Amino acid sequence: MAGRPREFDREVALEAAMLLFWRKGFAGASMNDLCEVMGVRSPSLYAAFDSKEALYLAAFQHYAATEGQAVWDKLAEGATARAGVENLLIKAADTLPKSRTAPAGCMVALGAISDEWPAAIAREVRKVRLELLDNLRARLEAAVASGELPDATDVDALSRFYLGVFQGMAVQAKDGATQAELRGAAKAAMAAWPGEARGRPEPVSTAPRP
Repeated sequence: MAGRPREFDREVALEAAMLLFWRKGFAGASMNDLCEVMGVRSPSLYAAFDSKEALYLAAFQHYAATEGQAVWDKLAEGATARAGVENLLIKAADTLPKSRTAPAGCMVALGAISDEWPAAIAREVRKVRLELLDNLRARLEAAVASGELPDATDVDALSRFYLGVFQGMAVQAKDGATQAELRGAAKAAMAAWPGEARGRPEPVSTAPRP
């Protein structure tokens, strides 16, 4: 006998779960909350995702492949590594603040930062964050190889610095920082790029793009 069809669209339900976990975190999102936003009953939820932990992991991976990828793809754009890093930070400034359709902050940057998270979730979130660090490191290593950055550049330190800027912007967005304020932070961070002209800096425009 053929199995009964599922009562919901899995991708639509997963998107709803992602937004709830993004806003409330793993512990803060109850199973009742999840069933309500996903439009399913608990038996259907468990049949599709096995457990709350498995659902969070699926939602997190969905976030990384959609919302997160749209930001981090900017790192590869631009003729230079400097342009790529700036594109990344400006895109982050434009997307991290709360909007009508998404919570503030970054699910990758803010997820699993305490010991209260299940171990499997903490491992997955840490893995993705380290992948972001590796992406930055690879872009900067290529810049050294091409001569854009000096051979003496501490690539690891510079990679960690700009990842830290991104993560700090995510925390500030969660606390209510605006697009203009985060753009200002991004511009200030780019002034620390090796070889930037010293002296009195030009005023930083924090006006959002049209």
